[in-house]
Amino acid sequence: MNKATVYAKHSSARISPKKMGAVMNLVRGKDAFDAKALLALDDSKAARILLKTIQSAEANAKNNNNIDPVKMFIDDLQVNAGAIIKRGNFGARGRFSPILKRTSHIIVGLSERKQG
Repeated sequence: MNKATVYAKHSSARISPKKMGAVMNLVRGKDAFDAKALLALDDSKAARILLKTIQSAEANAKNNNNIDPVKMFIDDLQVNAGAIIKRGNFGARGRFSPILKRTSHIIVGLSERKQG
């Protein structure tokens, strides 16, 4: 995989990496415009978070590197586990049922598609 030109990162998103990965597989390798259209039609929480991150990466490319947004495609897309928020329920006889609220670090890398 090539090194992407422009990155955007969303740290500590309140969604598990497993749920995020399923939505990421839908848009991996697509043009940025097609990915945004696909995610706009998906009503899941993961799609909303990923759409915002892609829009942020696209804005970074446009404003910082003067890259045409029409030529952008998703080159690098990864999700990593973040901090786990630990909660739980107390039960009878001194028992404790843990609830692990997982978070994700989402990284989107966009590159300019080479013509030729």
